[in-house]
Amino acid sequence: MKEQQTDITKNIVVYVMGVPPGTVEALKEYGEQTGFAFRVMLLWDSRVRDVNGKLLNKNLDFAVSCDFSSPEKIAKALSPYRDQLLAVTCRAESSISRFAEVIPNVPYLRTPTTESLKWATDKYAMRKRMGLSSTKLNPAFTLVTKNSKKERERVINKVGFPMIIKPTNMASSLFVTICYHEEELEQSLRAMFRRIRKAYESNNRLEEPKVIAEGYFDGDLYSLDTYVGSRGKMQHCPLVRQVTAMKIGHDDFYNYMQITPTGLKQSTIDQAESAAEEAIRAVGLRSTLVHTELMKVDDEWKIIELGARMGGFRHILHKLSCDINHSLNDVLVRIPRKVTIPKKCKGYASAMKWYAEKEGKITEFKGIKKIEQLESFHKIEVNKKIGDRAVFARNGGRSVFNLFMYNTDRSKLLADIRRVEKLVQIKVAARANGKKA
Repeated sequence: MKEQQTDITKNIVVYVMGVPPGTVEALKEYGEQTGFAFRVMLLWDSRVRDVNGKLLNKNLDFAVSCDFSSPEKIAKALSPYRDQLLAVTCRAESSISRFAEVIPNVPYLRTPTTESLKWATDKYAMRKRMGLSSTKLNPAFTLVTKNSKKERERVINKVGFPMIIKPTNMASSLFVTICYHEEELEQSLRAMFRRIRKAYESNNRLEEPKVIAEGYFDGDLYSLDTYVGSRGKMQHCPLVRQVTAMKIGHDDFYNYMQITPTGLKQSTIDQAESAAEEAIRAVGLRSTLVHTELMKVDDEWKIIELGARMGGFRHILHKLSCDINHSLNDVLVRIPRKVTIPKKCKGYASAMKWYAEKEGKITEFKGIKKIEQLESFHKIEVNKKIGDRAVFARNGGRSVFNLFMYNTDRSKLLADIRRVEKLVQIKVAARANGKKA
């Protein structure tokens, strides 16, 4: 039976700075099933060049551009649609600060508070908020203001070795570096302070670049996406096991592989969910989807970070493994309407981010055609080609390709992942002096 639409005019869903692929289709499918027809608006900051033509997307019902630096200009741009707005959301970590600028101009929509979004996007503020709730969730941490001898000594005394240094506002493990002694800390800080301002600018971030140092946890990494209602009710998606590049012997921290669901027992999963809930409440998020990264250290769960968004690739992984419509649920939790999470999963899904073993110009790229013949193959996103430069994530680089796989049998999926590791060959050019190009 089709659901009765109580107010046909309030059906515009606003996406800030980007409408992810598949989102419009998911909303239209829901409309066909329920009789509730969503309309989609892209709200764009006119100070950012639309180099990819996002405003020209033919699937949009509305494309609105205005200067986000002025609340009055945002309000004026939304004014013609004021009585038709149903929800506002943002899917990209780099655009959450702009999302926060929009919120005061849509006071009658269910949204996170601007303060909670700021706490969730600044790793230092996030740590301080979680520390108010529980000291067990945090490692030792401090801001790093500059790369001087005195500042390094202060950081070492506060945090100790080994330590992680990273920007406070970047996602995808960009520039995350582990340091075991002061020489490494000095070199890493020198490189980071030189590069992050440009990275923030290319990411169109509004925040001022800052660096945080944290104590290094050694354990198993997991992540959890959670739907948080307007009154704090939380519903969790299945846990995702994450394997970092460091775990497979690479000197980097990107998520090499993600696989869901995990083989953890329910009592362990319950403890992970409780830790995530405590962190979410500490930051004060509501009416949003929250992505939490956790590490299992012995029998305790530690919080690596959280964000007011869905995790990377989660709309694909959860759809493949458990038939969860993550993109739709991201909207429903903000209306609010009931989100759907099936009680049982139908199989196992994985995502792999592939970087070259060394930095340099890519000269050879083998194995893709053979990967596509594997039983577990779902799809591949190739980001670089021969002639492009391969750069590590810790230096701000993006993956060469992203691979998605699915199988109803976990052992067959793991076997195909192993085959991928044997099949792929990416070579980079060497300079005449032996250094990489």
